Amino acid sequence: MSESVIQLPTDGETVIETYERIARRGALVPVELPGGVAAWSAASYQAVSEVLAGDGTLFSKNAKNCPALHDGTIPADWPMRALTDIDHMLNKDGEDHRRLRKTISAAFTPARVAGLEPRIHQIATEIIDDFADEQGEFDLVPRFTTPLPVRVICELFGVEKADRSRIRDWSTTIVSHTSTIEQMQTAMGEMIAFFTELIEGKRREPGDDMTSALIAANTDNLTTDELVNMLWLVIVAGHETTVHLLANAIIALSENPAQLEKARTQDRWADVVEEALRYRSPVYSANLRYAQQDLTIAGVDLPKGAIVIWNGNVGRDPDRYPNADVFDIDHDHRGQLAFGRGPHICLGAPLARLEARIALSTLFNRFPQLRLASDSASLQISPQILTAGPLTLPVRLHPAE
Repeated sequence: MSESVIQLPTDGETVIETYERIARRGALVPVELPGGVAAWSAASYQAVSEVLAGDGTLFSKNAKNCPALHDGTIPADWPMRALTDIDHMLNKDGEDHRRLRKTISAAFTPARVAGLEPRIHQIATEIIDDFADEQGEFDLVPRFTTPLPVRVICELFGVEKADRSRIRDWSTTIVSHTSTIEQMQTAMGEMIAFFTELIEGKRREPGDDMTSALIAANTDNLTTDELVNMLWLVIVAGHETTVHLLANAIIALSENPAQLEKARTQDRWADVVEEALRYRSPVYSANLRYAQQDLTIAGVDLPKGAIVIWNGNVGRDPDRYPNADVFDIDHDHRGQLAFGRGPHICLGAPLARLEARIALSTLFNRFPQLRLASDSASLQISPQILTAGPLTLPVRLHPAE
C-alpha cells in the first residue's frame, strides 16, 4: 500500500482522529477501507457537495454498479458486504429509490413526527428521573444517550420493550468494523427474521405505529422483503446516529459553559443541535458510492468504478465555516450537510433533530451544572468507521465537593 493512502481504521487512532487527518490531507483523499479495499474520501465541503450533486447520475449507490464487488477484486467474505449488498433504499438509484422512498415517506410524515413531541418529552423525563438522585460520577451512555433514542424508535415502530436490547446489540455488531463477517451475517439474519415476524404480526393486528402505517401506505405493492429491509434501515439508522449525536453534544456543551448558558437562557436548543451536527457529526462515513464514469471532483480526477465515501468531518472545513474548530451556536448552519443533500437526504432528519432538541434541553434545564467527570480526550470511541461517539460518558450532575 502506498504511504499516501490512509487506512481505515488506523491502529492507535480513533476514527475521529483518522478522519481529521484525512481532512487535513486534501479535498479528495485516497483511503483503504477495512479488508484492504481501495476507496476515496471526499473531505471538503466543496467535494462532498459535488459528490452528493452527482447521486443517480455520476455516482450510483447500487452495488451491482461497482465492478470491484463482482470481479473478485473485493473478496466475497468482505465484512462490509453486510452493508453494501442489502437490498434497501439507500442502495438504490433513480426510480427504484423513489418507489421505496415514496412508501416510507407516506407513513413517516412531518405531522406524525411533530406529534411525537409530547411523548419524547415524557420519555426523556422518565429516563432522567431514574438517575436524578445520583450524587457521584456515573455513565450517561447506558443511562441516557442510548436508551432514549432506542425507546423512541422502537415505540414508533411498535417494537416491544423486551426486544429493544436485541435491536441495539444487533445494530452495534453490524456497524462495527471489529465484527467478523460471520458475526455481521448472524446479526443481520436474526434482525431480518425479527422484522419479518414484526411485519406479519402487524398485518394480522395493526396498531397505532409506523410499521402498521408503512403496511397501509404500501400502494405500490412492495414485497415483504422490501418492507423488511426498509424497517431494518430506518430502525438501525433511526437510533444509532442519535445515540452519538446526543453524547457528542453533551461533551461539547460541558466543555463550553458559555454556550450552554446561552442555549439555556435564550432557548437556543435547535441551534445547539445544528452546531453539534456541524462540530462533530455522528456520521463519519456515509454509504459507499460508485463512480459511473471517469470524472473530476474538487479538482481531483477519479476513474470509473472508484468507490467514494464522504467525510462527516466536513463541518470543520475552514473554507466553509469561520472558526470551524470552535463550538459556537451562532455559526451559520445554512447548507448543513450532516444529513446529506439531494435524493438521498436523510428521511429521519426531522425526528433526529426533534429528539436531540428535547433530550438536551430537558437534561440541561434540569441539571445546568452537569459536567464531564473526565477529560473528553481520554474517552474511548466506538470501533466503527461509519458512525462515531464515546462508549462511555462519565458525568456529575452537580459540582464535586
